[in-house]
Amino acid sequence: MPLLGIIILNLPLGGVMRKTTFWLCLALFMAQICLVLAPNMNNTGPFFKFDLIIDELSRVVLFCIALVSAVSLLAGEQLIKDENRKFNFASLLLAVVAGMNGVVMVKDVFSLYVFLEITAVASFILISLFREMGGLEAAFKYLLLSAVATVLMLSSVALLLLLSGDTSFAGINAAIITSPHSHLIMLAIGLFICGLFIKGGLMPFHGWLPDAYSASPAPVSILLAGIVTKTAGVYSLIRIMTLVFVFDDPVKYVLMFVGAVSIVFGALAALGQSDLKRMLAYSSISQVGYIIIGLGCGTVLGIFGAVFHLFNHAVFKSLLFVNSAAVESQTNTRDMDKLSGLAEKMPLTGVTSLLAMLSTAGIPPLSGFWSKLLIILALWLSGHYFYAVVAILASVITLAYFLSMQRRVFWGKTGNEFRGVREAGIYLAIPALILAAITVAVGLIFPFVINMFIQLPDIIALPAGRQGG
Repeated sequence: MPLLGIIILNLPLGGVMRKTTFWLCLALFMAQICLVLAPNMNNTGPFFKFDLIIDELSRVVLFCIALVSAVSLLAGEQLIKDENRKFNFASLLLAVVAGMNGVVMVKDVFSLYVFLEITAVASFILISLFREMGGLEAAFKYLLLSAVATVLMLSSVALLLLLSGDTSFAGINAAIITSPHSHLIMLAIGLFICGLFIKGGLMPFHGWLPDAYSASPAPVSILLAGIVTKTAGVYSLIRIMTLVFVFDDPVKYVLMFVGAVSIVFGALAALGQSDLKRMLAYSSISQVGYIIIGLGCGTVLGIFGAVFHLFNHAVFKSLLFVNSAAVESQTNTRDMDKLSGLAEKMPLTGVTSLLAMLSTAGIPPLSGFWSKLLIILALWLSGHYFYAVVAILASVITLAYFLSMQRRVFWGKTGNEFRGVREAGIYLAIPALILAAITVAVGLIFPFVINMFIQLPDIIALPAGRQGG
């Protein structure tokens, strides 16, 4: 659908398509949401014979892709004034969505690599869309580190092809089960995981991420932080670990260690920032660490918590970047030390930012609380007490830097230079309301849903004889 949208938008129809670009893209994203929620999505029809994965995990991420992309599109309609740039943004947005959709649904490692590169290349261009020095520098850093990830993943794919004679998830998994302690297999696994760590911006592979998030145009920041790095790095890692690689102890230890390092140092780095978007960027690194540490736990409860936190992060982080865009567009600054008392002039932005902040910090009954609780329970029940304590303490740091942000930006007395400030506009207000409503609704409904469909003793450990799943 996104690929078809790109073709339609660029038909030589005398500029007619440029006038309907926004509505066509919005319709495509809404159609994707409807298809994801449809019960018969697995039926691709007689004309499409792709070998794709469309399971519950795919549905969750495809829903997040469409939701965050729609939010980014609305923000772009509000904030990008030049019509040519607005059209280019929409076309590149569809290219990114096409790449992410491919990443979510493919069933072999080479196709996964191809769609990761499609996503990355379109993202490079989006980061530098305004051709400003900061955006160009950030895109160049992303390009360099992404090239390293490309080399690592392609080397891994070559090794896996030599060892298994196949690039499909099932074929590689069978070869790994046959020779689980092969040094070449362990090398291939390590290379691929490191490549995905770079794509996901995890520490110590995060060098490109703060610049990319903070220097990008606001609609692009929403897209990158909300879903691109989650799909390219985190989802791919979850899919590879549960379908292809084996959850043996060395892999678990690496995942939990990298997750814990990202959680702690991302939170500490966020604590010392004065640039609003840069603080949110380091916060993203910390929150992705929770997903990885839950995945590294290796139990069904941990993996379930990781997927749930991926969904929550897509929602509350997109909301925070939408509000950051609203603040920057109305005050012309992201320096939190120069801002004060904006909640009086921008009450919608202030309230929704507070909800997103509390959800990120894991305060009940918002949705972020439940996913963090599941991850911490999974760590504790599997005997990883140290990492469970780290996850709890890091949430306190998260609450600290977000309270500092809320105090500096929204609370207190409004400065004289901000007396004429008002809400940013409908295309930023609507996404903020929708995302805040999802955060609250999921948090309130989740206890009843989990009680109806899942019995806790059944999800504490994986079925016997299955490593990951």
